[in-house]
Amino acid sequence: MTERFYLYDDVEDTKTRYVSFMGESQRFDLAIMSTTRYYGKKLVLDMQSNRFAIIGEDDLDEPNYLERTFKLDEEDGKELREFLYEVIL
Repeated sequence: MTERFYLYDDVEDTKTRYVSFMGESQRFDLAIMSTTRYYGKKLVLDMQSNRFAIIGEDDLDEPNYLERTFKLDEEDGKELREFLYEVIL
């Protein structure tokens, strides 16, 4: 076996917020991680769909970003976006 080549191998304490809320048609169970990585963006994990993304204000402003990333319809994407604006900013 060859020696493993690491690009990086760091350990960091993070702050994680677990939040669950009910939208009009869908429940959201999220883990939102704050870290010194990702240039101030948050790592958002949707535990219902097993999807995640690194999200900042610029991503929330991008049309259909959340809908594509988390496989949501327009209404559910709007609800998630409104919530994340409160958390990310």
